[in-house]
Amino acid sequence: MSSQSQTFVIVGGGLAGAKAAEALRDKDFSGEIVLFAAEEHLPYERPPLSKEYLAGKKTLDEFTVNSAAWYRDHRVDLRLGTTVASLDVREHLVGLQDGSTQRYDKLLLATGSASRRLPIAGSDADGVHYLRTVDDADALDAAITADSALAVVGGGWIGLEVAAEARRRGAKVTVAEAAELPLLGALGREVAEVFAKLHRDHDVDLRLSTSVEEITTADGVATGLRLGDGSTVDADAVLVAVGAAPNVGLATVAGLAMAPDGGVAVDSSLRTSDPDVFAVGDIASAQHPLFGTRIRTEHWANALKQPAAAVAGMLGTPTEYAELPYFFTDQYDLGMEYAGYARDYARVVFRGDVDGREFVAFWLDSDSRVLAGMNVNIWDVLDDVKSLIRSQKPVDADKLADPQQALSSLM
Repeated sequence: MSSQSQTFVIVGGGLAGAKAAEALRDKDFSGEIVLFAAEEHLPYERPPLSKEYLAGKKTLDEFTVNSAAWYRDHRVDLRLGTTVASLDVREHLVGLQDGSTQRYDKLLLATGSASRRLPIAGSDADGVHYLRTVDDADALDAAITADSALAVVGGGWIGLEVAAEARRRGAKVTVAEAAELPLLGALGREVAEVFAKLHRDHDVDLRLSTSVEEITTADGVATGLRLGDGSTVDADAVLVAVGAAPNVGLATVAGLAMAPDGGVAVDSSLRTSDPDVFAVGDIASAQHPLFGTRIRTEHWANALKQPAAAVAGMLGTPTEYAELPYFFTDQYDLGMEYAGYARDYARVVFRGDVDGREFVAFWLDSDSRVLAGMNVNIWDVLDDVKSLIRSQKPVDADKLADPQQALSSLM
């Protein structure tokens, strides 16, 4: 079958979906491309929602992936405000909420994640915010003023980034986190301590090792939190930032193989258990050729880079996706980049001035191999950090910690 007579369908109107459409045309696919986007907005990137957009430093147009004219000029049938309700892999059909169907030859699932909800009283009250879409960001922006009090449930990346912006505006901020430290699961104790100190230095009230039993309300409007120890937090607005749940409903109902981490199981070329269906982004639990394990991360870099690899497979020339997991954050005067994968590590080695928040941290395994690295306010070392990880060679920890030793010399 010629590519001109084929129809490729992309489900998901975020960065990953837009990049997949780009990659298909860049690779000279001449067939029909149908892109279903649940939001009414053109596909856009999500990291700015808790960073530059919330801070007023970027407009939506600046992080919208492509203009409406681009989709028209590249013959991409972009259907905004359209939710795919079903997937029949046997018949190669997706079903829409209005009962209509769309046939496909190849399908890419790029359905992303949804904010996790709290199963507690008050979680749906007015004044309770979640941050996943630009509309969510607009509502949150309006709620944070210099004389307001914000309660953040969850000490993860989004919660802390919003906390930093709220403090910049002069708002009073309390963060309630179930773990002993914010970001403990993502970074481990050694580096999580850095972020705890960062927020305390900016007068954030960190309530750690505590549960949130209730979002208190008055006349249907959120007024704060009631914590597990019986204490309360007064607030004008509440942000619930307790992680994201991958949108795998379509894949599950279609009978695609799922991974233990809750994602859609894909091989290193991002192909699912059905040969004509691929998955990318937040939902993809991909076999990583370097780490030899499945990895599913909810980070911008996957949405940006995985689509090109998936498209190669859709076009019959599968390629391994071997990029290192990568993410970044900006909070107050701290900017950082993280690369690698260190779910299990033996030690952390610091290089530079930790108290001054200008350093590189390395996560090592028991054989002194670098699993991951994070550069904080140092911007010329990321390539060397990635090379150390890819080498999979033991390093001298003392030299790794010595800023006088060039990282390149340790390889």
